[in-house]
Amino acid sequence: MNISIAVHGDVANSESPSLALRFARAAVAKGHRIHRVFFYHAGVAVANAWVVQPQGETDVAAQWAEFAERHDVELAVCIAAGLRRGVLSEEDAERYGRAGSNVKSPFRVVGLGQWVDAIAESDRVVTFTA
Repeated sequence: MNISIAVHGDVANSESPSLALRFARAAVAKGHRIHRVFFYHAGVAVANAWVVQPQGETDVAAQWAEFAERHDVELAVCIAAGLRRGVLSEEDAERYGRAGSNVKSPFRVVGLGQWVDAIAESDRVVTFTA
């Protein structure tokens, strides 16, 4: 089964990024494929490379990055939600005169059309809200 996931909550105020990752790991372990993970609303904060987890706390963004690289999963960050929350790609930082990008690799900033495409390409869509 081909699954896409939407993550709406950030790691500071919500369990949704962690729960979505647990779900994704379990789905892959059962033989399913994660097509795309779309970070939307406050969820875009997961991709912010300038956020530092305090010592002893779980770095969910690093775990998502490792999962994506291991299982060839796209980690998509909504451009509109990112702009509102200061999560900028190189192109957006240049366009809006900011100091630089703060999108952690392998996350990438995309338009809402990528989410629509993910829905069309997937057998199931699962959303984790705040």
